[in-house]
Amino acid sequence: MTVRDHRAVVWSVVVAAGSGERFGGDKQAADLAGQPVVVRSVRAAASVSDGVVVVAAADRRSAVVDLLAGLDGVEAVVDGGSTRSASVRCGLAAVPADAEVVLVHDGARPLATPDLFRRVVGAVCLGAEAVVPGIPVADSLRSAEGRVIERDGVITVQTPQGFAAEVLRRAHADGGEASDDATLVEAAGVTVVVVEGEPANLKVTRPIDLALAALEVTGSAEQSTDA
Repeated sequence: MTVRDHRAVVWSVVVAAGSGERFGGDKQAADLAGQPVVVRSVRAAASVSDGVVVVAAADRRSAVVDLLAGLDGVEAVVDGGSTRSASVRCGLAAVPADAEVVLVHDGARPLATPDLFRRVVGAVCLGAEAVVPGIPVADSLRSAEGRVIERDGVITVQTPQGFAAEVLRRAHADGGEASDDATLVEAAGVTVVVVEGEPANLKVTRPIDLALAALEVTGSAEQSTDA
């Protein structure tokens, strides 16, 4: 692990190439308290990044370009692939060679805060090669067969996930597939470090998730007003 003693060059890949089938439409364009979901996600990523690459489904790329028009920090909007891992590789290909830290974030996680992004970047800059935010599982767990699963030490993993750029590029070089990038990197023998995630950092997958996100935004705004 290499501790960076200078300001690292940080780039973010925001993956917004999902089909939206479970949502029933284009969730990236869905309105969340006056802003499209993907715009909120990209704004947070841009707050810590030298550049942001957004990966969109090929048939919706022009629509995403329109949504992001005028947004600071967006350097490219590229077509995604047939899987999430393939889409990340499309985004990585547009990240310049001098990037030292690469963050991968779900476009459908619009409530991740700049503080969370900074926490992930900070851990990579302190020497971690792969970093994920996570929160403890609160619910009781059972397997599909009905067996109890101990929840002690079990977390729900979120994004943004952060990596030393060369580590992430190596992990993707063979075209492997995984549910997230940390899993792909771990399979290559890299230790994954966990930092504290955010309970509100939900992923918008179904309409109910958007409704919950809207309640969170409204509640946060009311608390700020009361303060």
